[in-house]
Amino acid sequence: MKLEKAKRLSGIGEYYFSQKLREIETLNKAGKNIINLGIGSPDLPPHPSVIEVLQQEAAKPNVHAYQSYKGSVVLRTAIAKWYADWYQVNLNPDTEILPLIGSKEGIMHICMTYLNEGDRVLIPNPGYPTYSSAVKLAGGIPEYFELTEENGWEPDFDALEATDLSGVKIMWVNYPQMPTGKLPSAHLFEKLVAFGQKHSILICHDNPYSFILNDHPQSLLSVAGAKEVVIELNSLSKSQNMAGWRVGMICASSDKINDILTFKSNMDSGMFLPLQLAAAKALGLGKDWYDSVNAIYRERREKVFSLLDVLNCTYSKDQVGMFVWAKIPADFKDGFELSDRVLYNNNVFITPGGIFGSAGNGYVRVSLCGSIQKFEEAIGRISHGGHQKRIINSSI
Repeated sequence: MKLEKAKRLSGIGEYYFSQKLREIETLNKAGKNIINLGIGSPDLPPHPSVIEVLQQEAAKPNVHAYQSYKGSVVLRTAIAKWYADWYQVNLNPDTEILPLIGSKEGIMHICMTYLNEGDRVLIPNPGYPTYSSAVKLAGGIPEYFELTEENGWEPDFDALEATDLSGVKIMWVNYPQMPTGKLPSAHLFEKLVAFGQKHSILICHDNPYSFILNDHPQSLLSVAGAKEVVIELNSLSKSQNMAGWRVGMICASSDKINDILTFKSNMDSGMFLPLQLAAAKALGLGKDWYDSVNAIYRERREKVFSLLDVLNCTYSKDQVGMFVWAKIPADFKDGFELSDRVLYNNNVFITPGGIFGSAGNGYVRVSLCGSIQKFEEAIGRISHGGHQKRIINSSI
């Protein structure tokens, strides 16, 4: 029997990386040995003490039951302390924090909690594709606001003010910005909060990259009055090398946490307790941990700069996060063309910027999640024997 998909899936394509990974798998089966520099999946392990806590707690006989929908008080308390220590934000662990099974699910939870059919949502272009798909799945209408290199990859508030903002319920933002790696300017967070307050728009800030290659992590909730209009998502995936552990959080005022919990409690039954206790341990790590992780990423980033130089791309050395965003040479129509040429001619995959929106068409993104040897091999494949010239001049 052939069943039709639900109408809510109309216009929702398969996630780009899901599709591309299948293609890379096919190429590998054909003996191509593709070097994948596209996806930001940390390849480093968590701190040994975090793994030790997981092992010890998982061995106990009384930790395998269903857990609280609101998460363990131990984890919530650790999140509150982490926010106070690193972001100078005070959160009530009992009422203003909701642990998540990865922050990606939080994007969906927020959209399903607040959006009715036809509600409009402001989404950055370029930006994380999941914002758009979650909005559409919840019945909302994406309204894209363009970010440009000339404007420092920040919203043009004058342009937004000149548009019809009636019916706009949510605005998605994330700084450090993904995919561009741009840090927020001095007053951007104040402008975002003021914009949300003026137009009664919920500002949803996705903040998973604030510790990567950045010595001064920031939270949108640090702005005075932010809790009135801001929900912030955060994650241990990048900062603690725990992407596969699926531990994230929503931080917001108690009324918003309760709203979202109404939806979330109907979707899952809480996180495995030993995971939560290990996550609490991870959040208590000091500056030495972040310095050690960033030292590795800093060395890798230099190799990525070299790779991009071989491709004649241009880029800012001031960007942070676990990717490098780069403008493609004029020889190429768009980032998809450059990405495909490198993939099919040199067996190296880099991400085309266009998957993050039309404003990313002239760019590519390279992940820092790989060993120095991996980047050196990729550079060798692209540059060896005049391959750079062949990439630019040959057809696929």
